[in-house]
Amino acid sequence: MNLKENIHINKLPKHVAIIMDGNGRWAKQKGMLRAFGHENGTKAVRETVEASAELGIENLTLYAFSTENWNRPKLEVQTLMKLLVSSLKKEIKTLQDNNIKLSAIGNLNTLPKKVYKELHEVINSTKSNNRMTLTLALSYGSREEILNTVKEISIKVKNNIISPEKIDESIINKHLYTQNLPDVDLLIRTSGEQRISNFLLWQIAYAELYFTDVLWPDFKKKHLYEAIIEYQKRERRFGKTSEQLS
Repeated sequence: MNLKENIHINKLPKHVAIIMDGNGRWAKQKGMLRAFGHENGTKAVRETVEASAELGIENLTLYAFSTENWNRPKLEVQTLMKLLVSSLKKEIKTLQDNNIKLSAIGNLNTLPKKVYKELHEVINSTKSNNRMTLTLALSYGSREEILNTVKEISIKVKNNIISPEKIDESIINKHLYTQNLPDVDLLIRTSGEQRISNFLLWQIAYAELYFTDVLWPDFKKKHLYEAIIEYQKRERRFGKTSEQLS
């Protein structure tokens, strides 16, 4: 059975976000170092990005490196950063061929200079692409994002740029890292863990959550299709009753 045929193109999520989890466990199961898992995880990224673009998903956000990940062993962090630079260089042709725009969110100034430079080169070279926006969450933490938003709005209130009465959800959205993205419709987490891990806490307020036991390096197109098919079966009420929607 071709799973792709069961997807309703007119009911696609506009924004899919993925917590890519399980690289380390995947490597451990094979008696390899964690770095081997991260390297193989890049294949799953490529497959997922291509499948999303083929389907017509407009926005895909991948949790690539959290603020908490800086606390991992130094060697693993260095490996991840090297892998990120090599992946960006390697994948720029794929992004261009598929008309995909690259973006990044997070505290990007904390990234090593080489990573920061490579990232912005790819972002600049793909900025005119418009088939899909691929956003990498790097050195990202949602609480830090919200904290920064509160500080920025507070300064504007103090300087009479914004009045407290005018602060609403749209004002907050304009100050988040994701100001150019719609709210998340579908959040996928691999590896069997069922938690959010400080990822897009504001933006997933009404997202459908989908958890799979598949470890990230094993995540294929069919697994993305399964998640979307499950998403399309659900009734999204946004606080209303089923009767109000019908």
